[in-house]
Amino acid sequence: MTRVVEVPLWLFVLILLFAAVTFASHFLVPSVRWFLRRRMERAVERLNRRLARPIAPFKIARRHDMIERLVYDPAVTRIATETARAEGIPENVAFETARRYAREIVPAFSATLYFGWGARLARWLSRTLYRVRIDEDDLRRLGGLPREAPVVFVINHRSNMDYVLVTWLVSGQAALSYAVGEWARVWPLSGLVRMMGAYFIRRRNHTPLYRRVLARYVQMATEGGVTQAIFPEGALSLDGRLGTPRLGLLSYIAEGVRERGSDVIFVPVALNYDRIIEDRFLVRAAQTGTRRFRPTAGEVAGGLGRLLRARLTGRFRGFGTVRVALGETLSLRAFDAARPEAGIEALAEELMARIARIIPVLPVPLVARQILRAPASTSEIEQGIARDLALLREQGAVLPRRDVRTLTREALTLLAGRAMIAEGPEGWAVRPGQEALLGFYAGSVAHLFEGCPVRDPVPA
Repeated sequence: MTRVVEVPLWLFVLILLFAAVTFASHFLVPSVRWFLRRRMERAVERLNRRLARPIAPFKIARRHDMIERLVYDPAVTRIATETARAEGIPENVAFETARRYAREIVPAFSATLYFGWGARLARWLSRTLYRVRIDEDDLRRLGGLPREAPVVFVINHRSNMDYVLVTWLVSGQAALSYAVGEWARVWPLSGLVRMMGAYFIRRRNHTPLYRRVLARYVQMATEGGVTQAIFPEGALSLDGRLGTPRLGLLSYIAEGVRERGSDVIFVPVALNYDRIIEDRFLVRAAQTGTRRFRPTAGEVAGGLGRLLRARLTGRFRGFGTVRVALGETLSLRAFDAARPEAGIEALAEELMARIARIIPVLPVPLVARQILRAPASTSEIEQGIARDLALLREQGAVLPRRDVRTLTREALTLLAGRAMIAEGPEGWAVRPGQEALLGFYAGSVAHLFEGCPVRDPVPA
């Protein structure tokens, strides 16, 4: 027992390494995890004292526990068994597939990341790029939402800035949980997105097993009181108009709430921008007929370089105004009581109609609408906008706060600065090749002049 044993140096180092890993996994790691979790729980307690809607315990549950709970949910178990039988594969293979889906979907929310610098970064970015406008009455209404029912913000999808903007505006009230598409499933963005409380969804995977895993997660989150935000259009608008509502997430939420006999409060949210960062890519996607568009590395680098150069030289004046408006809330229980025979399509139509009515009217869409009609001088544009605003005021639309002269000249400066319009002998006119881009902005308010039509919803 006391004899000296000679071993090669590499083997001795390997033994020490295994010993260190074993010691850490059995003694250090559990203690560190307990210490960090206790700190996180105390931080959440402090946050909940100032939030109008406290962070739900479901949202801060251990990710591993949530994955296991989701995989062994009776509804998921049943579909996994049926999948194994239908495809002729072992049940453990089907369950492992369900586990892979669950790991992909379930977030790993970090209150420190979300409220520590996530909300601050969202605020800084929003206010750096835009003049942000939201009515104080809308913010007060957020604080007055009933706490006995979970809240789901239903938002029109104009830009990827939507996530950033709404996260900041609601950060004083609650922590939002978003559904994020496959575009964000790249390292290291995927980890940050999960820590911000978002969950990933596949747009093109329609297998029964995947749909059931996703549905049960959304239903568990709703049941657990998590404040959620969904984009019923499912994708960015390519023509500026409100898109066709998709029923997937909305149907999962409504189905789970109705099964439990509880309630959920839907809050319609409408956003509009004087400038959308991705506008040229969206118009290009509409023209090519495919949504699989991605800016090249050169385009991204060029855009960032121009923006940075403008900031450093003091020539950056921002992208104009972005405005957020909140519509009349909708209780699912009240909706079902008033329309007992209505299905999920009717619910989607009602929510989209409420969003359509409150789409903010901004300077650039108003000016774009005038110039697309015919070339016009500045004074003629102002007269046309004054007529449009008078018409919209009668409908109760969300209108700009500034006078016609100021908003007209600001919008002309923005559009001319981007080489979308030019002033000639006949007045301001569209530059050749910019008609679709100008129409993209005019389309955001076109429905307000057409009686607010809402397109028919489509299934998930």
